[in-house]
Amino acid sequence: MSELLPETVQVTLLLAGGQQYTVPLQIDDPLLQQLFEVLVDWEGKRMRRLFQIPLGAESMLAFPCDRLVGVITEPPIMIQPPAMPIDSQLQSVSNGEIIPAQWLQIANFLSLEEYQGLLSYALQHELDFVPTGTTTGEENYRESVVLYDFPEFHELIMQRIRSVVPDVQAKLGLEPFIIQETEAQLTAHGDGNFYRLHNDNGSPITATRELTYVYYFYREPKPFSGGELLIYDSRVENNYLVHAESFQTIEPINNSIVFFPSGYMHEVLPIRCPSRAFADSRFTVNGWIRRP
Repeated sequence: MSELLPETVQVTLLLAGGQQYTVPLQIDDPLLQQLFEVLVDWEGKRMRRLFQIPLGAESMLAFPCDRLVGVITEPPIMIQPPAMPIDSQLQSVSNGEIIPAQWLQIANFLSLEEYQGLLSYALQHELDFVPTGTTTGEENYRESVVLYDFPEFHELIMQRIRSVVPDVQAKLGLEPFIIQETEAQLTAHGDGNFYRLHNDNGSPITATRELTYVYYFYREPKPFSGGELLIYDSRVENNYLVHAESFQTIEPINNSIVFFPSGYMHEVLPIRCPSRAFADSRFTVNGWIRRP
């Protein structure tokens, strides 16, 4: 992203009542991401929170998130709208009509030896996993643990994913694109873990994510229940596509991988794992494929 966006941005905060304040922020500062998350939350589904922003060495600006009415950035940074105009292929779709989410699940993605090796690797590195978070820093929104660095298997997974992307694009009806980057993390969901409703490309630093993937692996016999992935359908509202209340349910099938467009709203249902043992977790290698 450094070649597409500047390192520092002058951000002017426009608050209700006509107040405004300008602060310099790094392009990868979590605060900038949180400000944009508030602005794109047109449906008001995110938790309220208090912003506390230093204004120099001796003053602090504090305001609740619902007081933020706009952000001016210099140079300009584009954010995604809450809905997308329907394209020419969907002009015949009626207002309110549900458009099912498109996704693809591939079974036996790794060989038996590769799958067993990855599972053993995850169990051997239990102490290296760290708690997950979100770009907005919200609490009680995502619970799991993650291993960001797993070089012994990272390239194997990336090569396998890149090899199937053209077929995935064709089957999902997506326009082909050049792969700029493929991101990956190794995640473990234990008893009670979940990930609430979200999408994967709704902030400035994630806007180039085109495809999301989730590779599932775990011990047999399956030691947990739950953990299904819900991908929400779309519907037409005033000639725009918005997410619907209906959804597609994807089972976490062992040694399978799921692909879907990163703009889809989706969530992970809570895991129920009676043993509460790390080894009995629902493991995934999940990540995103970026366009230039």
